[in-house]
Amino acid sequence: MADEEANTGRGINGSTDICDLPGGTGSPKSPEDESSERPEAQYTQDLKSVLATSVLNLETLDVDLYRGTHHWVPRTQRLFGGQIVGQALVAAAKSVGDNFYAHSLHCYFVRAGDPKVPVLYQVDRIRDGRSFTVRSVRAIQHGKPILICQASFHMQQPSPLQHQFTMPVVPQPEDLLTVEELIHLYLSKPDLAEKSKQGLNKLLANEVPIEIKPVQPPHFYRLAGAEPRKLFWVRARGYIGEGNMKLHCCVAAYVSDFAFLGTALLPYPNYRAQFSASLDHAMWFHTTFRSDEWMLYECESPWAGGSRGLVQGRLWRKDGVLAASCSQEGVLRVTPVTQPSKL
Repeated sequence: MADEEANTGRGINGSTDICDLPGGTGSPKSPEDESSERPEAQYTQDLKSVLATSVLNLETLDVDLYRGTHHWVPRTQRLFGGQIVGQALVAAAKSVGDNFYAHSLHCYFVRAGDPKVPVLYQVDRIRDGRSFTVRSVRAIQHGKPILICQASFHMQQPSPLQHQFTMPVVPQPEDLLTVEELIHLYLSKPDLAEKSKQGLNKLLANEVPIEIKPVQPPHFYRLAGAEPRKLFWVRARGYIGEGNMKLHCCVAAYVSDFAFLGTALLPYPNYRAQFSASLDHAMWFHTTFRSDEWMLYECESPWAGGSRGLVQGRLWRKDGVLAASCSQEGVLRVTPVTQPSKL
């Protein structure tokens, strides 16, 4: 089982660079690649994304056997599910040819991860076809699997069949505040309760390797429920660069699990999550994109019941193209909120 939030960590020396994934130089480029000379892209090139240099790096131990030693640890002291999914996809991608790109993955979280020990990733080459290649990956700790992942890779082929939903009309990321800026705004209120200040400062201390700009900034103490739907712009911190779609898919897999399951709790302001964990996670990659450029993450929950919640998501490029789709079910055990907000 995996948590939704991540915390800060330090880099690991001597690990294999994720940028060495097959397809690092010959991968197809998205339309955003042509905009790499704009001021924003020039600025972010000064800092290589920690997701590429550390968080998703794996050490090669043997053929189809890898070790991940760098963790971003949530406050609950269990491994962040998005990182395990992302690393599993890194391991699978290392075993396929340069002209195959991930189009789907299906994962089950079967045990809670231990942030104190490394994670081993064992790749099983299920099938190598002319158009599709399938890999199975087991993430292992203490001799037992914590995640089972099936990933399929596809050789890109043209088709006259093309359609998609329409991207929601929302403010552009340049017109919105980041989560950190919103927290500073709340902290500047003179009548903010001391307990609230402590909670917000803890959130600020939770550095994560992605940037988020909520379309409808969250009200930290809601008095009324909201529909189970939220939208936010998201991108990897730092610079990753164009061309390596295998790397961008691995980063997107990491991003897709962040703040996802909490969408199912939005209609219930009188309850808080006493325990929440991902049970499974699926993702489909539709076209090229860059995970270090802003994408709109549209999350919704069509159902909740039996202490479980189902959430679905869509990642949109800024130009309105649907880049990826996600789905997840998780455990949601809640307890009533006994004290009303003092704000």
